[in-house]
Amino acid sequence: MKQESRKQEIVNAAAILFKEKGYSAVTMRDLATAMGIKAASLYNHIQSKQEILSTIIIELAEEFTTGMNQIVGSDKSSIQKLENIISLHIDVTLRNADGLASLNNDWMHLEEENLLYFEKMRQDYEGNFRKIVKKGVDDNEIKSNNIEIIVFSMLSTLRTLYLWYPKQKNIDANILKRDMISVLLKGVV
Repeated sequence: MKQESRKQEIVNAAAILFKEKGYSAVTMRDLATAMGIKAASLYNHIQSKQEILSTIIIELAEEFTTGMNQIVGSDKSSIQKLENIISLHIDVTLRNADGLASLNNDWMHLEEENLLYFEKMRQDYEGNFRKIVKKGVDDNEIKSNNIEIIVFSMLSTLRTLYLWYPKQKNIDANILKRDMISVLLKGVV
C-alpha cells in the first residue's frame, strides 16, 4: 500500500476539520494541533489554507467530472447511466466523505480562478445529468415526471450521502449501492 505524502496527510486532516467546523472557522493553528505539529511546519508542505481547500474540492470535482464524462460517452441506456452515476457517488463518498463536506459546503470560499473552474465543472455535471434523465424520459425508460424534480431529488440525495452514511454501522457498501439504485430509480411503491 502506497504511503501518503505529508501534503496528503495535511489535506486529509484539514478535510476532517473543515467538515466538523467549516472552512472559515478552521485556522492553520487548529490544523497543526490536530496533526500534533507546529503551525510553521505546515508551510513546508503547503502554501495556505486556500491551497488545501482548492486541493480538496478541485480533485473531487475532477473525479466526478471524469466519471460523468465516461458515463456520458458510453453506449449504455439512460437507466444504466443513472445506475453508474449513483455508483460513482457512492464510491467517492466511501473514499472521501470528509472531502465531500468541503465540496458541498465550502466551495464558495474558493478564490476566483478555482471558483470559476469548479462552477463550470458543476454546471457541466448537472447539465449532463439532466440530459441523461431527459433522454430516459424521451425514450420511455423513465416516467414522464418533471425533469428538474427528478434531477433535484436524485442529486440532493447523492450529494448529502456523506452526512448520512458514516453514521450507518450495519449497511454494507454493496447493499447501499443495490438499494439506493433501486430506491432512486424505481421508488418505494
